Amino acid sequence: MGSWITRPRFGGHMTTFDARPEAASGTRPPGWLSAILVDGRPSDCDALFTFQDLTAFEPGCVAVARRFVGQTLGSWGAERAAFDTQLVVSELVTNAMRHGGGAIQLRLLRHDAEFACVVADHNHAAPVAAVTDVFAEYGRGLRLVDALCTGWGWLTPSGPRKLVWAVLRG
Repeated sequence: MGSWITRPRFGGHMTTFDARPEAASGTRPPGWLSAILVDGRPSDCDALFTFQDLTAFEPGCVAVARRFVGQTLGSWGAERAAFDTQLVVSELVTNAMRHGGGAIQLRLLRHDAEFACVVADHNHAAPVAAVTDVFAEYGRGLRLVDALCTGWGWLTPSGPRKLVWAVLRG
């Protein structure tokens, strides 16, 4: 099973990767997120961005998603969490474009000191952390998500979509 090693560096963190294979676990979301996504409970800090059909496959939609994260977290007074959250969203949206039939929407949620990023796509297939060569150009996205998040997984609600979620500490 793969693992990430985080070492302090210049007041931040430097993350290195142990390149053994690992598949996504599909763990259950935390109770607060499950109540929102599965039970439909409202949330005080909930922002939704819907990708337009023309941009769902364009690389530019990743930049738009990152700006949405920055603006939303800024409005919530959580600017310190923006960089890591933008990285996670970039990976989830890119995966939706490459493997999920296109990104449908991005939802950001906040509960106490946690943030959730939820990306909907058109494919029910489970996301898998790819086995990659250390020098491979692609295949590290979900491992990055795993390293930055307290948990991540996916849900397949009724209908033609999948929700990939990731939770970060603020």
